[in-house]
Amino acid sequence: MRSLRFALIAATMVASTAFASPADPKNGVDYQTLAAPQPVQATGKKVEVIEFFAYHCPACNMLEPTLNQWIKKQGDNIVMRKIPLPFQGPMDPEARLYLTLEAMGKLDQYHPRVFQAVHVQRQRLMKDDQIIEWAVKSGLDKAKFMETWNSFGVTTKLRRLQQVAAAYKVSGTPTIVIDGKYVVSPGQVGEANKIQDGAQVLQATTQVMDALVARAAKTK
Repeated sequence: MRSLRFALIAATMVASTAFASPADPKNGVDYQTLAAPQPVQATGKKVEVIEFFAYHCPACNMLEPTLNQWIKKQGDNIVMRKIPLPFQGPMDPEARLYLTLEAMGKLDQYHPRVFQAVHVQRQRLMKDDQIIEWAVKSGLDKAKFMETWNSFGVTTKLRRLQQVAAAYKVSGTPTIVIDGKYVVSPGQVGEANKIQDGAQVLQATTQVMDALVARAAKTK
């Protein structure tokens, strides 16, 4: 019985590898489809794309330039949203930083600088005091930053993040959700297609995303 079970597992793995294709992605192989699709904020013919990320995540940092290029290429086809995954719980400081920068209208300027600080300058930005000190040294007005950091809007969104992540079945980063139902990650794409090289994994991931955006757009 045990031999039969292992044989079936091996056969399944071979089949999955055979059908994996970034250009023509297969459900359960290159991506997953949520059993309970989530509401989208995009209107008209635009397709919503969400990235769940964390500032300390090396793969998120690696994906960032590729994702930015992909967003530009997609143009008006998509509406892009980013959601920080609260690894440290309902008051996660990293997630709070993102929401604070968003509320201040400072994301375009400071979002890449956070990745730079963490992954290039090797600064520790995992605690409230570390982040507040970095924000002030980086040129943000301390009074305005702290007012936003402690605001009702930011703290309310922060406390809801775990619920949001659970609704999308997201537990790791980076994870991309397309049209509220197609869930893609570089890890799954790389494993399904037996790709070892990081740059090739990212390229394959954007191919899967291209295909899923096109597929979703046909239903609009």
